[in-house]
Amino acid sequence: MSVHHTLPRVAIVGRPNVGKSTLFNRLVGRRLALVDDTPGVTRDRREGMGQLFDLKFTIVDTAGFEDADAASLAGRMRQQTDFAVGDASVALLVFDARAGITPLDKHFADWLRKRGTPLILVANKAEGRAGELGVAESYRLGLGDPVQISAEHGEGMADLFEALAPFVDPPPAETPLDDDAPVIEPDIPDGPLKMAIVGRPNAGKSTLINTLLGEQRLVVGPEAGITRDSIAIPWEYRGLPVRLVDTAGLRKRAKVSDKLEKMSAADTKLAIDFAEVVVLLLDSTLGLEAQDLRIADLVLSEGRALVIALNKWDVAEGQSALFQGVRKALDDGLSQIRGVPLVALSGQTGKGLDLLMKAVTEAREKWSRRVSTSQLNRWFEATLDRNPPPAAGGTRIKLRYATQVAARPPSFVIFGNRTEDLPASYGRYLVNSLRDDLDFEGVPIRLSFRGGKNPFEGRPRK
Repeated sequence: MSVHHTLPRVAIVGRPNVGKSTLFNRLVGRRLALVDDTPGVTRDRREGMGQLFDLKFTIVDTAGFEDADAASLAGRMRQQTDFAVGDASVALLVFDARAGITPLDKHFADWLRKRGTPLILVANKAEGRAGELGVAESYRLGLGDPVQISAEHGEGMADLFEALAPFVDPPPAETPLDDDAPVIEPDIPDGPLKMAIVGRPNAGKSTLINTLLGEQRLVVGPEAGITRDSIAIPWEYRGLPVRLVDTAGLRKRAKVSDKLEKMSAADTKLAIDFAEVVVLLLDSTLGLEAQDLRIADLVLSEGRALVIALNKWDVAEGQSALFQGVRKALDDGLSQIRGVPLVALSGQTGKGLDLLMKAVTEAREKWSRRVSTSQLNRWFEATLDRNPPPAAGGTRIKLRYATQVAARPPSFVIFGNRTEDLPASYGRYLVNSLRDDLDFEGVPIRLSFRGGKNPFEGRPRK
């Protein structure tokens, strides 16, 4: 029997078009399901290997009933869900926080409750204020506090982790290391380095890839938008296996009008989903534009390592001032992440390509790092001593314990009391200290706070 079948099973259930497939994709980590705004796109149940921080499980996406007419929809939902929840450790009942609780949500919740499978209520699309009313309405389902997430943007995953942990046991906690143990333990990535090259049309992506490969593999032309599909190319850089992805480039939203351009923009987002390191290529003759910052922000919000490359450096004027200007604009425009690597190169002549690949491999290494629990808590204590948490309303906020729950991107949870009263500025202080003290500069860091006791405390080691 494969390991896949021995893992706990988590079923995603709910009425059509609440974001079940988007959540499935988020937990599986790759786009196995086609996601569309039209009910009925998902046709079959799918299973995949899911992971949320250090929880591993089989994830089941229930579907196949979206195309039923309204009269038979409830029956079809029950029929399709029956198998999935029958042997599931837990079911995630997803509803659309923006749409609120519909009669179908209520009917489905009542039926599921009678089935006896543990249920976690999940409010999807809960980002911003638009979902507040739907979240409040959900209490009448009688399933307790909903876990508020945005499957599309990856928000609320730490809360979902906390809700799932009692049903899906994580691996045994790490044994504390001796004082002389190294601060950083590499989390060696499997397989080839997955590298996507993205950027606005005509930044020179195909020319750069042709030069890296040393052969004319992609059609190159002066017209913006000549590359229509993402192409993945197996390659090797000085013994390191690489999968290179070229994309059609993200256009400004106003210009994305025809179906083909929409597909190309979506394809860039897919390339980001598949990549470990994303190279954002800028045309140095045009400098940094607002659209470039939006692409960079998309890469970082998806938790990928980012390297910015200034292309066409051989024909750029005022190079020193240009480089410093772009560096400052990046630091100002991406204020949540300092020190994103910036490399100048020429895809045409090949100058600077070794610097690019050095930056890419270093970014992947930082992105994949794990800090030992003992070393992390030494950092934690020193950081709190340097700048203790502020007292909220005259009562001290006590932070007790920090743990790294995942790498790629580095993700940390800090446990304490009244963590919800911590100001955002203190969270930024902790993230900046992590970057400076443990050498995570330039890569996205996920930091969450949890109240109550450490959920790993007292778990038997296996």
